[in-house]
Amino acid sequence: MSVQSKLLETAIDPEKRRKAFIIAGGGLTALVVAHWIALRKNDKSPHKLVKEDSVASDGTPKKNKKRAFDPHFLKQLKDLLKIMVPGIFSKETGIIGMHSIILICRTFLTIYVAQLEGSMVQAIVEKDVLQFVLHLMKWILVALPATFVNSMIRFFESYLGLAFRTRLTKHAYKQYFSDQTYYSVSNLDTRLQNADQCLTEDITMFSQSVAHLYSHLTKPVLDIALITYVQTVPLEEYFYFSFTLLKLAVQRGTGRSTFLPSCMAILAVSLTAKILKAVSPRFGHMVAEEARRKGHLRYLHSRIITNSEEIAFYGGHQAEYEQLNGAYNSLYQQMMLIFKKRIPYIMIEQFLMKYVWSGTGMVMIALPILAAEYADDEKSTKLEDLPDHGVSERTRGYATAKTLLFNSADAVERLMTSYKEITELAGYTGRVHEMFKVFDEAKKGIYQRQLVSGHVEGKRGEKFDTSKIEGIITDSESDEIVLTSVPIVTPNGDVVVRNMTLTITPGMHVLITGPNGCGKSSLFRILGGLWPVYRGHLEKPTSDRMYYIPQRPYMTLGTLRDQVIYPDTTIQMRRRGITDQDLMIMLKIVHLEHIVEREGGWDAKNDWMDVLSGGEKQRMGMARVFYHRPKYALLDECTSAVSIDVEGNIYQSIKDVGITLLTVTHRPSLWKFHTHLIQYDGEGGYKVSSLNEKTIGERMSYSEEKHQLERQLAEVPRWKERLQEVCQLLGDEDNLNMTLDTDESE
Repeated sequence: MSVQSKLLETAIDPEKRRKAFIIAGGGLTALVVAHWIALRKNDKSPHKLVKEDSVASDGTPKKNKKRAFDPHFLKQLKDLLKIMVPGIFSKETGIIGMHSIILICRTFLTIYVAQLEGSMVQAIVEKDVLQFVLHLMKWILVALPATFVNSMIRFFESYLGLAFRTRLTKHAYKQYFSDQTYYSVSNLDTRLQNADQCLTEDITMFSQSVAHLYSHLTKPVLDIALITYVQTVPLEEYFYFSFTLLKLAVQRGTGRSTFLPSCMAILAVSLTAKILKAVSPRFGHMVAEEARRKGHLRYLHSRIITNSEEIAFYGGHQAEYEQLNGAYNSLYQQMMLIFKKRIPYIMIEQFLMKYVWSGTGMVMIALPILAAEYADDEKSTKLEDLPDHGVSERTRGYATAKTLLFNSADAVERLMTSYKEITELAGYTGRVHEMFKVFDEAKKGIYQRQLVSGHVEGKRGEKFDTSKIEGIITDSESDEIVLTSVPIVTPNGDVVVRNMTLTITPGMHVLITGPNGCGKSSLFRILGGLWPVYRGHLEKPTSDRMYYIPQRPYMTLGTLRDQVIYPDTTIQMRRRGITDQDLMIMLKIVHLEHIVEREGGWDAKNDWMDVLSGGEKQRMGMARVFYHRPKYALLDECTSAVSIDVEGNIYQSIKDVGITLLTVTHRPSLWKFHTHLIQYDGEGGYKVSSLNEKTIGERMSYSEEKHQLERQLAEVPRWKERLQEVCQLLGDEDNLNMTLDTDESE
């Protein structure tokens, strides 16, 4: 040992050791009692009063007091950590282990560099050129592993964040695309306004925040632990820890000179923690709100891209500009609020951690050095007896202590500032956890939707309670569709049909009609499993026995072949024994065989939503019916842009291959391809009737008469205008006024 410390004397002497244990135990007991009294004081008010105080005067619940480690937040974080680190032998555990080893190496290098810098300063004061050059060479050589370790710390932090993001993203995608959850969260549930924002940016920010926080917390904890407990000393069959900073202070002075600096350090850190916790804004809530507004702004941009043609035709650029500008201003205000809240917080934080701590650190270093007496362990040589009166020894001690104290203070500062990062992490944690919660509940059929209230006269405005899903769905062994007391209800609660009881058998081609906006395609969404069955019993074939074609068919990214076989892949197509020649036959049926040569073959890739016209996309959707050969084809106005002759050929070909038609259409030319008619009245009722040549002929004549009367009524204003011109030419304006008055009275 170099200089005998009072700490070691206390460790050796049983009497002093007993007193030290008594003092330490008493201090710890006093701290626990004070903390317990403070908690009791906070909980002194009755529970009823707390509940009443949690409600504002306007009836809205008040925000709870900010707590960094809220139990709800910790539970959410624990649930997400189980996804990110699925097991002790997972890849993520290995990355965390390697990251921790690198951080430990960095701390040991910090200690070595601090001691080396102290020796360099001593060599300078003593004017020992040789020692200075040797220490300088060591300092330069240690820079090589130090820079490598620093680079590896950044690498493993980024790698850990990427690994966490990969785990969360894959888990989220698996849930999002199972049981049509992607449809449910967008159409049946209103809790996730921007699922794309949650799946991309929120997961990314959360993963990076967790990885950074792990490094930001682990590094200072290791610094404090290893700088404080840097070595063990065997003494009388025991191992006693010698504190690096405390040992260095005692070696420079006496035991009395170390008590006051230690108390000052504890007091400074404790007060800083209390003050920062008291003045810290609710960063978690503000960051979560910022993320929500970012998602809304991105959603508006995506709407403009999707509907750019319609907006251009309407000339709606000014309206869209105002919406975008308003959304951006809202985001700007939220970000400015966060920036402004950070100003006083950072001012207080910097004042306490830079200036108060620096002054405290100077006192901690100065007192032991000013009180130093001896230069060796045996206390045989005093510092004043050295040639330079102990200047070089004091300087070395000061330089080493300053570096170690700076690193320790920096570590404690990072722990303090991590409080703000934890509150921000709470915001991301809440959003990501809420996303997974919505996904899980949507898979179980639990939805929360903000219903749009409407005041419509009559029964048309009837609302259905969508909070309870009591319907039963079973698979049909005979491929029949049987509805027993099933209400047809939209997710918003609008009633299309109050109570439908219907049986559709294979070969029973059904046409569905009704007033505009009455929800004619609602039955298709229930049969497809998109909307829940709120009541009654539905028996239907499995999903692979039904195929739905909407009015605007979806064109996927990929080759021309992929457009016909969607959602199958080429490998699945080959397994089914279907060749490109078979696909060409299907395209010939829908009159699309020419696009194979026009687009450059089956393997041509393009943006098919833009390349194909509206009619071509609808015919491509009909070609998919021939590829999949379902038992039922659910056709929702899917040939409105196709000529009548081509449309007729397609429908007849579908019937010829044994596919049952369920069609929503306004074209009378398609009536002849169906055997039954379901007619909605728009008031919650419906009527089922048969279609044969006689009824179809009658309906065709009524339809022609309707169109003729509509054309004649459309000509009435022009006839009145001509009548007025003729009467003016004849000078018979009195008869004109009498005629117009008669028409108005009628």
